[in-house]
Amino acid sequence: MTDESSFDTVCLVGIGHICASLAVALRRNGLARRLVALEIDPEARRVALEMGLVDEATDDPARAVPGAGLVVVGVPVGAMEQVGAVIGPHLTAGTIVTDTGSVKQAVVRDLGPHIPDGVHFIPGHPIAGTEHSGPSSAVDGLFVGRWQILTPVPGTDEAALERLSEMWRRIGSDVEIMDPQHHDKVLAITSHLPHLIAYTIVGTASDLEGHLQHEVIKFSASGFRDFTRIAASDPVMWRDVFLSNREAVLEVIQRFTEDLTALQRAIRWGEGETLQQKFTETRAIRRAIIDARQA
Repeated sequence: MTDESSFDTVCLVGIGHICASLAVALRRNGLARRLVALEIDPEARRVALEMGLVDEATDDPARAVPGAGLVVVGVPVGAMEQVGAVIGPHLTAGTIVTDTGSVKQAVVRDLGPHIPDGVHFIPGHPIAGTEHSGPSSAVDGLFVGRWQILTPVPGTDEAALERLSEMWRRIGSDVEIMDPQHHDKVLAITSHLPHLIAYTIVGTASDLEGHLQHEVIKFSASGFRDFTRIAASDPVMWRDVFLSNREAVLEVIQRFTEDLTALQRAIRWGEGETLQQKFTETRAIRRAIIDARQA
């Protein structure tokens, strides 16, 4: 293929929700002539082939990786080192290697050392997705209008970075270049803390007495339903996210705890003005998200 944002062969390592949706996007936009999945789960391989997401699905890195112009690693962050050791020896000079992990410093630390000289390592994080998992959860248009954050390491080839950026733009994403450490701090607030809160709230409900738990489920309001949707996300992925980004997450939890304590105090002492002021400020954040077309 002659288009600089296109690739002759793309290898998707782990054909879960994100990589399956990416396969759909690459096909729809004519950005890959051939798609190969490197996947250890035979059922996932079967589904990916049956759905036509990829042209080949295998658990053999020696078949999937060599010759791929782009390799996208879509596995939980905790598995990055193991995957790097498996694919590293088969990578071809000039290949671009990126990922979809929600934490970037850990990916640089664990996957980076396995990328040989001559291969372009450009970590990435698509800010998109649902609570569903597996290739059958592929969503057409998942990345349209969403941010794709790329966190290139020092010495990254500018032409390779632009090629990968343009591919994501052709899919419909807005591309942002960011330092890995800064990414992890930002996502600790916008993604990791909300998931932790959701897991906690839904966990509290699951610990209630039987009759009360039944009524909580029966009369769930939209807020609680939203929390259950978030809390239904892949537990392995989120376990790895919290452990891999622990410093930033713990810092944000401390700030959240302080703010929660302040609200608790205002409720206890009947400080209506304090509560109203805080709720007014948070409404402004929601309006800003809507204005940014991220709602």
